[in-house]
Amino acid sequence: MRVIICGAGQVGYSIATYLAREDNDVTLIDSDPDKIAQASADLDARCIRGFASSPDVLASAGASNADMLVAVTNSDEVNMLACQVGHSLFNIPKKIARIRNQSYLDPAWSNLFSRSHMPIDVIISPEVEIANSIVQRLIVPGTTNVALLADGRVYLVGVILPPNSPVAHVQLRQLSTLFPDLSLVIGSIRRNGELIVPRGDDRMETGDEIFFFTDTLHINRALAAFGHEEKQARSIVLIGGGNVGYYLAKKLTSQFPQLNLKIIEHNRERALFLAEKLPRVTVLHGDALHPDLMEEANIPQAETVITITNDDEANLLGASLAKKMGANRAIALVNGSTYAPLSSQLGIDAVVSPRASTVSTIMRHVRRGRIKALHTLEDGHAEVIEAEVSETSHMTNKAIEDLDLPTDVRLGAIIRDGKILPLSHDLVIKPHDHVIVLTSADQVRRVEQMFTVQVDLF
Repeated sequence: MRVIICGAGQVGYSIATYLAREDNDVTLIDSDPDKIAQASADLDARCIRGFASSPDVLASAGASNADMLVAVTNSDEVNMLACQVGHSLFNIPKKIARIRNQSYLDPAWSNLFSRSHMPIDVIISPEVEIANSIVQRLIVPGTTNVALLADGRVYLVGVILPPNSPVAHVQLRQLSTLFPDLSLVIGSIRRNGELIVPRGDDRMETGDEIFFFTDTLHINRALAAFGHEEKQARSIVLIGGGNVGYYLAKKLTSQFPQLNLKIIEHNRERALFLAEKLPRVTVLHGDALHPDLMEEANIPQAETVITITNDDEANLLGASLAKKMGANRAIALVNGSTYAPLSSQLGIDAVVSPRASTVSTIMRHVRRGRIKALHTLEDGHAEVIEAEVSETSHMTNKAIEDLDLPTDVRLGAIIRDGKILPLSHDLVIKPHDHVIVLTSADQVRRVEQMFTVQVDLF
């Protein structure tokens, strides 16, 4: 597949990395000479310096033969114009744009992105993605990672295994005996910084981060089995009132009417704006790391503190301090991949990444086959893919035991006619089944081929 990526920032670089290692024809465009030089040195991709919306730059990038354009520069307007040029001049079949300014996404102007005006096939909003990700973690407390799959029927959940967990030191094959009526499949385990797809005789150890699949109706029982019975937070403090904080606060107050919500914002004008727009939220102005302000915000008694400023270091430090002061739970927003591994050492319960959320959403549209959802784990070292099985896909009418799956590929769930089927070796996969698979990065192409329909382009 020929893909043009406009913007060599964290998101664009990550997408180029994923696609280039799978032997796709990738061209990366950016106006920053340092980013292009770095990408040229690191990636097996063609890298061009220039303005992404310029027709001559797109032409030199091979736009006339491109299958897809992904516009993720730092400018909404450049992203939109690149898609417009890609459509009008080069007839690129699929165009994806990252748009941050929420005014563009107001439902009142929804006609703006129709094919007769500004033809963008997929719009990605990091603020919306990250707010939804945080809300899912609040709905399912005690988790490090949450993804809702199969139209809300299946959860992919990550939890840290505490010392008091009933399943500590238990072999995976014993789970069905211990919990015979519980819908539960272990997908992967992160141990000592390494993500592994375990086998039946592997044991779960204290401190492991366990990623598992479960029926949404069984989520509370599944969490209890791993030693997590936390309650949903009723008192939350947000540190940072930027675009993410503002959108998250609006979503929280609308979804949880009884929530006691506070925001700490260091910029006075922004604090006044938040106070005006969010009448049900207590807005405090000042340095969120100042002990007096943290006491005024009642952080020692807060059930959850979420740090969502534009500074990764400040977010990690603020979340760590909140935990040390007595907050029950701390969640930090981290854009880069450098600091994320430090979170557990700092006592932080969960880290959310706008880059990872955005990349997951974009990759769902890049993958071939009838992909319905996609979620990346551990900075792309593994992917969870949900896809619909067609009459012509390679797994149709085959039993699970005949699929010959590699050891680092795990079936998470099969949904047929809206019902989750018990997994067994002799279960035959039928057309229109929804199959959820966890795969290592090395096996993504093989899994993609299993789902591929010969007539599908994407």
